[in-house]
Amino acid sequence: MRHIILTLCALWFTAIVFAQTDPILGKWENPSAEGRIEIYKKGDKYFGKLYWIKDASKKDSKNPDEKLQNRLIQGTEILTNFSKKGSSFEGGEIYDPKSGKTYSCKMTLKGADRLDIRGFVGLSILGRTETWKKIK
Repeated sequence: MRHIILTLCALWFTAIVFAQTDPILGKWENPSAEGRIEIYKKGDKYFGKLYWIKDASKKDSKNPDEKLQNRLIQGTEILTNFSKKGSSFEGGEIYDPKSGKTYSCKMTLKGADRLDIRGFVGLSILGRTETWKKIK
């Protein structure tokens, strides 16, 4: 009987831990399948690193900071300082290594395996959205 109670308690605890995990955390692929981003949490903010790109030798040549133009794009943190608000993540920025520009950004979960990324300048209405898919 004691083993059954301990097993049930362990299952209950595991269920609570999994229920509290954040579905945005993990690895995502962009629509062109040229890049993969890992979203992680530092403190209470969310960040994302470009951990894989098709051309791993590609440099950040369009970066406005000349000191960074020689670094590899792979490994670059492209999502910074997002705060969770319901099913959205706001207040952060996204860096586009293709253009060297940084945009305000909002991320919205669309189910368990889709994430809308909206980059914009000024108002969200003046932007572009692309949907990333979760890598399992």
